[in-house]
Amino acid sequence: MLTRRSLLTTAAALTAATLPIIAKPARAASKTIRIGYLSDFPNSSLFAIANDQKLWQAEGLEPDLKVFTNGPIQIQAMGAGSLDFGTIGPGALWLPASGHARVLGVNDIGFSDRVIAQAAFASIADLKGKKVGVPQGTSGDMILRMALGKAGLSIQDVQVVPMDPSTVVAAFSSKQIDAAGIWYPLIDAIKPRVPDMKELASNKDFYPDTSFINTFVARNETIERDPDLAKSFLKVIKKAMDYRVANLDHSIELTVAFTQSPPDATAKVAKSRKLLTSAELNKFTEDGSVTKWLGEFNKMFVDFGTIKDPLPPEKYFDPKLFLSA
Repeated sequence: MLTRRSLLTTAAALTAATLPIIAKPARAASKTIRIGYLSDFPNSSLFAIANDQKLWQAEGLEPDLKVFTNGPIQIQAMGAGSLDFGTIGPGALWLPASGHARVLGVNDIGFSDRVIAQAAFASIADLKGKKVGVPQGTSGDMILRMALGKAGLSIQDVQVVPMDPSTVVAAFSSKQIDAAGIWYPLIDAIKPRVPDMKELASNKDFYPDTSFINTFVARNETIERDPDLAKSFLKVIKKAMDYRVANLDHSIELTVAFTQSPPDATAKVAKSRKLLTSAELNKFTEDGSVTKWLGEFNKMFVDFGTIKDPLPPEKYFDPKLFLSA
């Protein structure tokens, strides 16, 4: 016997069976983007912010982040096809100028590089004939060459000992080398071990004529095959830059957690740099400043003998791509 309740239940079931099934729209799969970065504040902070603020998801990206000790190794990885994008210091800009990568844009202007020496050396001139450790092709290499040139010397006047950054710390601390071209925060690891060390040259000795810029770079093939991926990457970076300027203290906290670096050293580096907003960088890109900076580095690399015939900046930096993001 049908009751009122069973009749209503049966009718509801029949009605539900005749309704069309509306499928939920499938969520687009995120695109993996392979990124190299240096584990210092100016470079790693942007990725720490992008992770925390979920900026990747807004662009449909899934970051595959890999830490490197310097820029040249990142560009080598790009050549091997294992990286799409990276972050490099000014000392590695000769590689894009040689056609090995493309510059996407500027990150910031740094003042962290130094030529340091053991206590017995009072000036750059005193380093003639001495052992100087340097990560070749980095900003440490550049500050060393510039300081030597200012003192009337060249790189041939010292005994260059090529080594990676962490080895510089160990070698200088154990007095196996007389001096080094290196940067903060690594110098903070040296000071407690060699408290009487000297700082003989700094970026500020050459600013503003020469600005030590950190830049974003991309694999040549990535730009050629997928310029939209580069644009999406730059959109994330620009948002992270603006957040970093507006929330510096929190950005330092995020970076410390991301890199497991000492808070005091990270804060010191962060507050020693000229951090730029996306609007400032758009302006510097539009008025040709970025292209001019790259041209100045080209001249320096020729003077240093690093590269004989660099590409003009217009061949490895596209202002329109940066401005379109």
